[in-house]
Amino acid sequence: MLGRTDYRLISELIPNGAKVLDLGCGDGALLEWLKVHKQVEARGVELKRELVQRAIARGVTVYQGNLEESLKDYPDKAFDYVILSQTLQETLQPLMVLQEMLRIGKHAIVAFPNFGHWRVRLSHLFSGRAPKTHLFPFDWYDSPNVHFLTVIDFEDLIRKQGWHVERRYFAAGHWAGEMAPNLFAEIAVYLFRPEP
Repeated sequence: MLGRTDYRLISELIPNGAKVLDLGCGDGALLEWLKVHKQVEARGVELKRELVQRAIARGVTVYQGNLEESLKDYPDKAFDYVILSQTLQETLQPLMVLQEMLRIGKHAIVAFPNFGHWRVRLSHLFSGRAPKTHLFPFDWYDSPNVHFLTVIDFEDLIRKQGWHVERRYFAAGHWAGEMAPNLFAEIAVYLFRPEP
């Protein structure tokens, strides 16, 4: 779906008619798809003005703003699902963003690149430089990534915070599975909520 594995996996988690907020929604492609195919009430937040304009042109309601500053403006449990896809590692305060997602949404969906993937490890091991692969093609000085997390890191955070994982998916290219996800998954997708 839309050429992105994380979008396909996220779309499977969202039920028809849900109220959805996509944080760091980019050009609104996922929200547009969800609106058309699942009749969701779609909203987004995006930092880059040109992407906000493209999202609005798709017919999606998008607010331009910084996630860490704008989340406090939403009331508690205003959404059924709050999505953060391929953006967690770019936030300055990831824990605060995750906590706010769970405050304003009944469920949170987070997709992130797994920096524990074997290609990233090999790249770092053999080059002696900051990892650079097809999934992470940036030089250290122009990377949007601020935090480098792995599946194990995220699982530890979930456990420490006492959150309840409802579903988790791991994928790399055409592979999807549960076997050694910290080593084999390029992308991890989690659906979770606070413990009742």
